Amino acid sequence: MSKPSRKPNNPNFSSGPCTKHPEWSTDFLKEALLGRSHRSSDCKLKLFYLLENHRKLLGIPDDYKIAIVPASDTGAVEMAMWSMLGCRGVDVLAWESFSQDWAVDTMEHLKLENARVLDAPYGQLPDLSQVNWDHDVVFPWNGTTAGARIPNHDWIDENRAGLSICDATYAMFAYDMDWNKLDVTTWSWQKVLGGEAAHGMLVLSPRAVERLESYTPDRPLPKLFRMTKNGKLNEGLFKGVTINTPSMIAVEDCLSTLSWVKDIGGLPAMIARSRANLKAVENWVEQSDWASFLTEDKSIRSSTSICLKITDPWFESLSVSEQATCVKSILTTLDEENVGKDFNAYKTAPIGFRIWGGGTVETSDIEALLPWMDWAYADIKTQMQQEHTA
Repeated sequence: MSKPSRKPNNPNFSSGPCTKHPEWSTDFLKEALLGRSHRSSDCKLKLFYLLENHRKLLGIPDDYKIAIVPASDTGAVEMAMWSMLGCRGVDVLAWESFSQDWAVDTMEHLKLENARVLDAPYGQLPDLSQVNWDHDVVFPWNGTTAGARIPNHDWIDENRAGLSICDATYAMFAYDMDWNKLDVTTWSWQKVLGGEAAHGMLVLSPRAVERLESYTPDRPLPKLFRMTKNGKLNEGLFKGVTINTPSMIAVEDCLSTLSWVKDIGGLPAMIARSRANLKAVENWVEQSDWASFLTEDKSIRSSTSICLKITDPWFESLSVSEQATCVKSILTTLDEENVGKDFNAYKTAPIGFRIWGGGTVETSDIEALLPWMDWAYADIKTQMQQEHTA
């Protein structure tokens, strides 16, 4: 096939850190409080403003607590698990790399009694009807490296005895959240907001706060995980007094993106943009004779981490090393052509591609990328076939 002529305006399709929104420029950072103490009143006001902007845009209830925490989404999930788990049974739902990490933490590091893992292969979900809501339940909203997500909130028991602990980093600002069903919710700025790395967000329901104040785990907690003082919630943490030093330039970057989200229509606009991105890929896959979704069930297919596999019989006949070489050649070619960067599948996921479809990505850029994928695949396939017959 002939080489496409139209290129994406923005070739960045990484799943983290993700691309900046289309209006972003360094001018947005001019108001950053650089060289200032994060303990100063000016910086604390910025941090508090960031928390409250999240509350307004995401519709987080007034009685829920919001904090900025260290170590991105991973740090936020770990804080919750190590601080709250152990007083009752635990169910961990795992269907890809990062949720498997939470399972390993639970079973091998925390070594909790009455704990179990409900898992599923890449592209599928565990049987949600088997979840025991007398237990605490740890789950990702979106399987970040598999492109499979929970279908809705209906499976979460309104009258649950345990806590629902949700890793929502690939879902926030891309889906509506029923906050009444979520006790602990975590994410990071670097995903759907296209922010800078290292900062996590932690939202606690009143039930989660009650757990922190009524339960003391029988294990030492490092300073970065401590959310209480003398048996009471450390309220300062939820008003912008961070545990460790935040980057004020990253704070400014996040504030500027939240302002952009508000300007384009808030959460509904972000959801619509992400859905349009997934739809563009779905339209392409319907016509493709070589590519398909890793998550075949449309009802649980992610609109953010859009994971693809190659289903061409020729490709499937190759050895694993040859398949990896083929995909790497495609990615290298499109990187060099400046049409697609960093959209390889996660290192432990099945061989394929992962295109970021969050709201900061323009649908027109995804639409421009896809014909280049067709061209690169056809070209690499021809080369490899010729090498095999030489």
